[in-house]
Amino acid sequence: METVILAVVIAVVVLGALGGLIVGSRRKKSLPPPPPAAPDITAPPAEPHVGDEAETPRDEPRRTIEEVDLPDGSAPVAVEEPPALEIPEIEAPEPTAGRLVRLRARLSRSQNALGKGLLTLLSREHLDEDTWEEIEDTLLTADVGVAPTQELVDGLRERVKVLGTRTPDELRGLLREELLKLVGTDFDRTVRTEPETSKPGIVMVVGVNGTGKTTTTGKLARVLVADGRSVVLGAADTFRAAAADQLQTWGERVGAHTVRGPEGGDPASVAFDAVKEGKEMGSDVVLIDTAGRLHTKTGLMDELGKVKRVVEKHAPLDEILLVLDATTGQNGLVQARVFAEVVDITGIVLTKLDGTAKGGIVVAVQRELGVPVKLVGLGEGADDLAPFEPEAFVDALIGE
Repeated sequence: METVILAVVIAVVVLGALGGLIVGSRRKKSLPPPPPAAPDITAPPAEPHVGDEAETPRDEPRRTIEEVDLPDGSAPVAVEEPPALEIPEIEAPEPTAGRLVRLRARLSRSQNALGKGLLTLLSREHLDEDTWEEIEDTLLTADVGVAPTQELVDGLRERVKVLGTRTPDELRGLLREELLKLVGTDFDRTVRTEPETSKPGIVMVVGVNGTGKTTTTGKLARVLVADGRSVVLGAADTFRAAAADQLQTWGERVGAHTVRGPEGGDPASVAFDAVKEGKEMGSDVVLIDTAGRLHTKTGLMDELGKVKRVVEKHAPLDEILLVLDATTGQNGLVQARVFAEVVDITGIVLTKLDGTAKGGIVVAVQRELGVPVKLVGLGEGADDLAPFEPEAFVDALIGE
Protein backbone atom coordinates (compact mmCIF):
# COMPACT_ATOMS: atom_id res chain seq x y z
CA MET A 1 0.00 0.00 0.00
CA GLU A 2 2.73 2.40 0.90
CA THR A 3 4.51 1.49 -2.30
CA VAL A 4 1.51 2.46 -4.40
CA ILE A 5 1.16 5.82 -2.67
CA LEU A 6 4.88 6.54 -3.23
CA ALA A 7 4.61 5.72 -6.92
CA VAL A 8 1.64 8.05 -7.29
CA VAL A 9 3.49 10.90 -5.60
CA ILE A 10 6.53 10.41 -7.86
CA ALA A 11 4.32 10.44 -10.97
CA VAL A 12 2.64 13.66 -9.87
CA VAL A 13 6.02 15.33 -9.28
CA VAL A 14 7.33 14.21 -12.67
CA LEU A 15 4.23 15.50 -14.50
CA GLY A 16 4.52 18.85 -12.71
CA ALA A 17 8.16 19.22 -13.74
CA LEU A 18 7.39 18.46 -17.38
CA GLY A 19 4.55 20.97 -17.41
CA GLY A 20 6.87 23.71 -16.06
CA LEU A 21 9.45 23.03 -18.77
CA ILE A 22 6.85 23.28 -21.56
CA VAL A 23 5.46 26.60 -20.27
CA GLY A 24 9.00 28.07 -19.96
CA SER A 25 9.97 27.20 -23.49
CA ARG A 26 6.79 28.85 -24.84
CA ARG A 27 7.58 32.07 -23.00
CA LYS A 28 11.09 32.16 -24.48
CA LYS A 29 9.68 32.26 -28.13
CA SER A 30 9.39 35.90 -29.62
CA LEU A 31 5.88 37.05 -30.09
CA PRO A 32 4.97 38.54 -33.55
CA PRO A 33 5.07 42.36 -33.74
CA PRO A 34 1.77 44.10 -33.27
CA PRO A 35 0.05 45.24 -36.52
CA PRO A 36 0.92 48.83 -37.63
CA ALA A 37 -1.53 51.52 -36.77
CA ALA A 38 -3.69 52.77 -39.66
CA PRO A 39 -2.18 56.01 -41.23
CA ASP A 40 -4.02 59.23 -40.88
CA ILE A 41 -5.43 60.19 -44.34
CA THR A 42 -5.94 63.86 -44.95
CA ALA A 43 -8.79 64.61 -47.31
CA PRO A 44 -7.78 66.71 -50.40
CA PRO A 45 -8.98 70.24 -50.47
CA ALA A 46 -12.26 70.63 -52.24
CA GLU A 47 -12.03 72.06 -55.79
CA PRO A 48 -13.35 75.59 -56.11
CA HIS A 49 -16.78 75.90 -57.63
CA VAL A 50 -18.12 78.71 -59.75
CA GLY A 51 -17.93 81.91 -57.72
CA ASP A 52 -15.39 80.55 -55.21
CA GLU A 53 -11.97 82.11 -54.78
CA ALA A 54 -9.07 80.13 -56.25
CA GLU A 55 -7.04 80.59 -53.09
CA THR A 56 -7.61 81.45 -49.49
CA PRO A 57 -8.56 85.13 -49.31
CA ARG A 58 -6.01 87.34 -47.66
CA ASP A 59 -6.73 90.31 -45.49
CA GLU A 60 -5.88 93.23 -47.76
CA PRO A 61 -7.21 96.76 -47.80
CA ARG A 62 -9.91 97.13 -50.42
CA ARG A 63 -10.91 100.30 -52.28
CA THR A 64 -14.36 101.38 -53.20
CA ILE A 65 -15.25 102.31 -56.76
CA GLU A 66 -15.12 106.00 -55.86
CA GLU A 67 -11.48 105.60 -54.82
CA VAL A 68 -10.39 103.94 -58.07
CA ASP A 69 -8.87 106.32 -60.70
CA LEU A 70 -10.58 105.70 -64.02
CA PRO A 71 -9.16 106.97 -67.39
CA ASP A 72 -10.81 110.19 -68.53
CA GLY A 73 -10.35 109.40 -72.25
CA SER A 74 -7.73 112.09 -72.84
CA ALA A 75 -4.75 109.73 -72.73
CA PRO A 76 -3.89 108.17 -76.16
CA VAL A 77 -4.55 104.47 -76.46
CA ALA A 78 -1.68 102.51 -78.05
CA VAL A 79 -2.92 100.41 -80.93
CA GLU A 80 -0.65 97.81 -82.51
CA GLU A 81 -0.24 98.38 -86.22
CA PRO A 82 -0.18 95.30 -88.45
CA PRO A 83 3.27 94.47 -89.86
CA ALA A 84 3.86 96.20 -93.16
CA LEU A 85 3.89 93.95 -96.21
CA GLU A 86 7.27 93.71 -97.85
CA ILE A 87 6.96 95.20 -101.33
CA PRO A 88 9.63 93.96 -103.75
CA GLU A 89 11.90 96.63 -105.10
CA ILE A 90 11.20 97.43 -108.73
CA GLU A 91 14.34 97.32 -110.85
CA ALA A 92 15.23 99.54 -113.79
CA PRO A 93 16.21 97.19 -116.66
CA GLU A 94 19.19 98.00 -118.81
CA PRO A 95 18.29 99.90 -122.02
CA THR A 96 18.40 97.94 -125.26
CA ALA A 97 21.22 99.99 -126.76
CA GLY A 98 23.53 99.44 -123.78
CA ARG A 99 23.01 95.71 -123.65
CA LEU A 100 23.70 95.35 -127.39
CA VAL A 101 27.19 96.74 -126.95
CA ARG A 102 27.92 94.44 -124.03
CA LEU A 103 26.45 91.36 -125.68
CA ARG A 104 28.31 92.01 -128.90
CA ALA A 105 31.59 91.97 -126.99
CA ARG A 106 30.63 88.75 -125.21
CA LEU A 107 29.59 87.09 -128.45
CA SER A 108 32.86 88.12 -130.04
CA ARG A 109 34.83 86.39 -127.28
CA SER A 110 32.89 83.14 -127.37
CA GLN A 111 31.68 82.66 -130.93
CA ASN A 112 34.60 83.43 -133.24
CA ALA A 113 35.92 79.86 -133.40
CA LEU A 114 33.97 79.34 -136.62
CA GLY A 115 35.24 82.51 -138.25
CA LYS A 116 38.83 81.96 -137.17
CA GLY A 117 38.78 78.42 -138.52
CA LEU A 118 37.48 79.58 -141.90
CA LEU A 119 39.98 82.43 -142.16
CA THR A 120 42.86 80.10 -141.34
CA LEU A 121 41.84 77.68 -144.09
CA LEU A 122 41.26 80.44 -146.66
CA SER A 123 44.70 81.93 -145.92
CA ARG A 124 46.53 78.86 -147.15
CA GLU A 125 48.73 79.45 -150.15
CA HIS A 126 47.13 76.69 -152.21
CA LEU A 127 43.39 76.03 -151.87
CA ASP A 128 43.15 72.45 -153.13
CA GLU A 129 40.17 70.10 -152.84
CA ASP A 130 41.27 68.87 -149.43
CA THR A 131 41.20 72.45 -148.13
CA TRP A 132 37.71 73.07 -149.50
CA GLU A 133 36.53 69.85 -147.88
CA GLU A 134 37.92 71.08 -144.56
CA ILE A 135 36.02 74.33 -145.03
CA GLU A 136 32.83 72.35 -145.64
CA ASP A 137 33.45 70.23 -142.53
CA THR A 138 33.98 73.37 -140.44
CA LEU A 139 30.66 74.82 -141.58
CA LEU A 140 28.77 71.57 -141.06
CA THR A 141 30.22 71.17 -137.57
CA ALA A 142 28.91 74.64 -136.76
CA ASP A 143 25.36 73.47 -137.71
CA VAL A 144 25.10 75.70 -140.76
CA GLY A 145 23.34 72.92 -142.66
CA VAL A 146 24.13 71.07 -145.87
CA ALA A 147 22.46 73.36 -148.43
CA PRO A 148 23.72 76.65 -146.90
CA THR A 149 27.21 75.16 -146.59
CA GLN A 150 27.28 74.24 -150.26
CA GLU A 151 26.12 77.75 -151.21
CA LEU A 152 28.82 79.36 -149.10
CA VAL A 153 31.60 77.14 -150.42
CA ASP A 154 30.55 77.69 -154.03
CA GLY A 155 30.46 81.44 -153.51
CA LEU A 156 33.85 81.47 -151.82
CA ARG A 157 35.42 79.35 -154.58
CA GLU A 158 34.28 81.76 -157.27
CA ARG A 159 35.23 84.89 -155.33
CA VAL A 160 38.70 83.57 -154.42
CA LYS A 161 39.36 82.53 -158.03
CA VAL A 162 38.46 86.02 -159.26
CA LEU A 163 40.34 87.77 -156.47
CA GLY A 164 43.66 86.02 -157.11
CA THR A 165 45.97 87.32 -154.41
CA ARG A 166 44.40 87.29 -150.95
CA THR A 167 45.44 89.60 -148.13
CA PRO A 168 44.03 88.97 -144.64
CA ASP A 169 41.78 92.04 -144.89
CA GLU A 170 40.46 90.95 -148.28
CA LEU A 171 39.71 87.47 -146.98
CA ARG A 172 37.92 88.87 -143.94
CA GLY A 173 35.77 91.13 -146.11
CA LEU A 174 35.06 88.29 -148.52
CA LEU A 175 34.00 85.91 -145.77
CA ARG A 176 31.89 88.61 -144.10
CA GLU A 177 29.91 89.27 -147.28
CA GLU A 178 29.21 85.58 -147.89
CA LEU A 179 28.15 84.94 -144.29
CA LEU A 180 25.83 87.95 -144.36
CA LYS A 181 24.13 86.50 -147.44
CA LEU A 182 23.46 83.30 -145.50
CA VAL A 183 22.28 84.99 -142.30
CA GLY A 184 20.09 87.40 -144.25
CA THR A 185 19.79 91.14 -143.86
CA ASP A 186 16.36 91.63 -145.45
CA PHE A 187 14.28 90.00 -142.67
CA ASP A 188 12.05 92.15 -140.46
CA ARG A 189 13.42 91.23 -137.04
CA THR A 190 11.22 93.55 -135.00
CA VAL A 191 9.26 91.87 -132.21
CA ARG A 192 5.72 92.95 -133.08
CA THR A 193 4.07 94.22 -129.90
CA GLU A 194 2.11 97.16 -131.30
CA PRO A 195 -1.14 96.04 -132.95
CA GLU A 196 -2.61 98.15 -135.71
CA THR A 197 -6.06 98.41 -134.13
CA SER A 198 -6.09 98.50 -130.32
CA LYS A 199 -3.96 97.51 -127.35
CA PRO A 200 -2.62 95.26 -126.05
CA GLY A 201 -0.13 93.51 -128.30
CA ILE A 202 -0.27 89.77 -127.66
CA VAL A 203 2.87 87.61 -127.74
CA MET A 204 2.87 83.84 -127.12
CA VAL A 205 6.11 82.01 -126.27
CA VAL A 206 6.36 78.30 -127.20
CA GLY A 207 9.02 75.59 -127.25
CA VAL A 208 10.07 72.20 -125.89
CA ASN A 209 11.01 71.41 -122.30
CA GLY A 210 14.24 72.91 -121.01
CA THR A 211 14.83 75.57 -123.67
CA GLY A 212 14.24 78.41 -121.22
CA LYS A 213 10.79 79.69 -122.24
CA THR A 214 9.81 81.06 -118.82
CA THR A 215 13.16 82.76 -118.36
CA THR A 216 12.99 84.16 -121.89
CA THR A 217 9.47 85.49 -121.23
CA GLY A 218 10.69 87.23 -118.07
CA LYS A 219 13.71 88.70 -119.85
CA LEU A 220 11.54 89.89 -122.73
CA ALA A 221 9.32 91.67 -120.20
CA ARG A 222 12.43 93.51 -118.99
CA VAL A 223 13.28 94.55 -122.55
CA LEU A 224 9.78 95.93 -123.08
CA VAL A 225 9.69 97.72 -119.72
CA ALA A 226 13.09 99.27 -120.49
CA ASP A 227 11.50 100.65 -123.68
CA GLY A 228 8.69 102.26 -121.65
CA ARG A 229 5.98 99.63 -122.24
CA SER A 230 3.53 98.29 -119.65
CA VAL A 231 3.38 94.48 -119.52
CA VAL A 232 0.99 91.78 -118.28
CA LEU A 233 2.37 88.24 -117.94
CA GLY A 234 0.19 85.16 -118.45
CA ALA A 235 1.48 82.07 -116.60
CA ALA A 236 -0.13 79.47 -118.88
CA ASP A 237 2.51 76.87 -117.95
CA THR A 238 0.30 75.16 -115.36
CA PHE A 239 2.00 71.76 -115.54
CA ARG A 240 5.55 72.47 -114.41
CA ALA A 241 5.86 72.91 -110.67
CA ALA A 242 6.68 76.49 -109.63
CA ALA A 243 6.60 77.79 -113.22
CA ALA A 244 3.98 80.39 -112.29
CA ASP A 245 5.99 81.43 -109.23
CA GLN A 246 9.09 81.83 -111.37
CA LEU A 247 7.28 84.01 -113.90
CA GLN A 248 5.64 86.08 -111.18
CA THR A 249 9.04 86.75 -109.63
CA TRP A 250 10.30 88.03 -112.99
CA GLY A 251 7.24 90.27 -113.25
CA GLU A 252 7.52 91.69 -109.74
CA ARG A 253 11.10 92.75 -110.38
CA VAL A 254 9.97 95.16 -113.12
CA GLY A 255 6.45 95.95 -111.92
CA ALA A 256 4.60 93.71 -114.39
CA HIS A 257 1.28 92.15 -113.37
CA THR A 258 1.07 88.33 -113.55
CA VAL A 259 -2.12 86.36 -114.24
CA ARG A 260 -1.99 82.77 -113.04
CA GLY A 261 -4.29 79.82 -112.39
CA PRO A 262 -4.32 76.68 -110.25
CA GLU A 263 -1.52 74.18 -110.72
CA GLY A 264 -2.56 71.63 -113.31
CA GLY A 265 -5.39 73.87 -114.51
CA ASP A 266 -6.43 74.66 -118.05
CA PRO A 267 -3.65 76.70 -119.72
CA ALA A 268 -6.04 78.07 -122.34
CA SER A 269 -8.19 79.56 -119.57
CA VAL A 270 -5.17 81.29 -118.02
CA ALA A 271 -4.13 82.70 -121.40
CA PHE A 272 -7.69 83.94 -122.00
CA ASP A 273 -7.81 85.67 -118.59
CA ALA A 274 -4.39 87.26 -119.15
CA VAL A 275 -5.51 88.91 -122.37
CA LYS A 276 -8.79 89.98 -120.74
CA GLU A 277 -7.01 91.63 -117.80
CA GLY A 278 -4.46 93.20 -120.13
CA LYS A 279 -7.31 94.87 -121.99
CA GLU A 280 -9.03 96.02 -118.80
CA MET A 281 -5.78 97.47 -117.42
CA GLY A 282 -4.92 99.21 -120.68
CA SER A 283 -1.55 97.47 -120.85
CA ASP A 284 0.66 97.75 -123.91
CA VAL A 285 1.72 94.10 -124.16
CA VAL A 286 0.55 90.69 -122.90
CA LEU A 287 3.22 87.97 -122.82
CA ILE A 288 1.90 84.40 -122.54
CA ASP A 289 4.27 81.71 -121.30
CA THR A 290 3.15 78.23 -122.38
CA ALA A 291 4.06 74.84 -120.99
CA GLY A 292 7.06 73.03 -122.40
CA ARG A 293 6.05 70.03 -124.45
CA LEU A 294 7.79 67.31 -126.39
CA HIS A 295 7.36 67.85 -130.09
CA THR A 296 6.69 64.11 -130.48
CA LYS A 297 3.58 64.18 -128.24
CA THR A 298 0.54 64.77 -130.45
CA GLY A 299 -1.89 65.46 -127.59
CA LEU A 300 0.29 68.17 -126.08
CA MET A 301 0.80 69.82 -129.45
CA ASP A 302 -2.97 69.81 -130.06
CA GLU A 303 -3.44 71.53 -126.70
CA LEU A 304 -1.02 74.24 -127.78
CA GLY A 305 -3.20 74.85 -130.81
CA LYS A 306 -6.18 75.15 -128.45
CA VAL A 307 -4.41 77.86 -126.42
CA LYS A 308 -3.83 79.82 -129.62
CA ARG A 309 -7.47 79.51 -130.71
CA VAL A 310 -8.81 80.57 -127.29
CA VAL A 311 -6.55 83.64 -127.15
CA GLU A 312 -7.64 84.68 -130.63
CA LYS A 313 -11.22 84.95 -129.39
CA HIS A 314 -10.06 88.23 -127.85
CA ALA A 315 -7.76 89.40 -130.61
CA PRO A 316 -5.30 87.96 -133.14
CA LEU A 317 -1.84 87.07 -131.88
CA ASP A 318 0.74 89.62 -132.93
CA GLU A 319 3.76 87.38 -132.36
CA ILE A 320 4.44 83.69 -131.72
CA LEU A 321 8.03 83.20 -130.64
CA LEU A 322 9.66 79.77 -130.74
CA VAL A 323 12.43 79.38 -128.17
CA LEU A 324 15.26 77.07 -129.29
CA ASP A 325 18.38 75.95 -127.48
CA ALA A 326 21.27 76.85 -129.79
CA THR A 327 23.29 73.86 -128.57
CA THR A 328 20.74 71.27 -129.78
CA GLY A 329 21.85 71.60 -133.41
CA GLN A 330 19.91 69.66 -136.00
CA ASN A 331 17.51 68.30 -133.37
CA GLY A 332 16.36 71.86 -132.86
CA LEU A 333 15.38 71.99 -136.51
CA VAL A 334 13.12 68.96 -136.07
CA GLN A 335 11.45 70.63 -133.10
CA ALA A 336 11.02 73.87 -135.03
CA ARG A 337 9.40 72.07 -137.96
CA VAL A 338 6.75 70.38 -135.77
CA PHE A 339 5.90 73.55 -133.85
CA ALA A 340 5.54 75.48 -137.10
CA GLU A 341 2.92 72.96 -138.25
CA VAL A 342 0.79 73.51 -135.11
CA VAL A 343 1.07 77.28 -134.65
CA ASP A 344 2.21 79.95 -137.06
CA ILE A 345 5.71 80.74 -135.83
CA THR A 346 6.61 84.37 -136.55
CA GLY A 347 10.01 84.61 -134.89
CA ILE A 348 12.75 82.60 -133.21
CA VAL A 349 14.58 83.17 -129.93
CA LEU A 350 17.94 81.40 -129.69
CA THR A 351 19.08 80.79 -126.12
CA LYS A 352 22.46 79.56 -124.86
CA LEU A 353 24.24 81.01 -127.87
CA ASP A 354 27.24 81.89 -125.70
CA GLY A 355 30.18 79.57 -125.16
CA THR A 356 29.68 77.52 -128.32
CA ALA A 357 30.98 77.59 -131.87
CA LYS A 358 27.67 76.29 -133.25
CA GLY A 359 26.49 79.68 -134.45
CA GLY A 360 25.46 78.22 -137.77
CA ILE A 361 22.11 77.19 -136.28
CA VAL A 362 21.00 80.76 -136.99
CA VAL A 363 21.32 80.12 -140.71
CA ALA A 364 19.83 76.61 -140.62
CA VAL A 365 16.70 77.42 -138.62
CA GLN A 366 15.89 80.47 -140.71
CA ARG A 367 16.19 78.37 -143.87
CA GLU A 368 14.04 75.64 -142.36
CA LEU A 369 11.15 77.85 -141.22
CA GLY A 370 11.48 80.90 -143.40
CA VAL A 371 11.14 83.13 -140.33
CA PRO A 372 13.87 85.28 -138.75
CA VAL A 373 15.82 84.94 -135.55
CA LYS A 374 14.59 87.97 -133.60
CA LEU A 375 16.18 87.60 -130.17
CA VAL A 376 19.28 85.90 -128.80
CA GLY A 377 20.25 84.97 -125.27
CA LEU A 378 23.94 85.11 -124.49
CA GLY A 379 24.07 84.40 -120.77
CA GLU A 380 22.18 83.79 -117.54
CA GLY A 381 21.97 87.42 -116.42
CA ALA A 382 18.61 89.19 -116.22
CA ASP A 383 19.51 91.50 -119.11
CA ASP A 384 21.32 88.95 -121.28
CA LEU A 385 18.65 89.01 -123.99
CA ALA A 386 18.93 91.32 -126.97
CA PRO A 387 17.56 91.82 -130.49
CA PHE A 388 19.45 89.85 -133.11
CA GLU A 389 21.62 91.94 -135.43
CA PRO A 390 23.05 90.08 -138.46
CA GLU A 391 26.01 92.44 -138.91
CA ALA A 392 27.01 92.25 -135.26
CA PHE A 393 26.61 88.48 -135.29
CA VAL A 394 28.81 87.98 -138.36
CA ASP A 395 31.42 90.40 -137.07
CA ALA A 396 31.54 88.39 -133.86
CA LEU A 397 31.91 85.15 -135.81
CA ILE A 398 34.94 86.25 -137.83
CA GLY A 399 36.50 88.22 -134.97
CA GLU A 400 38.15 91.59 -134.99
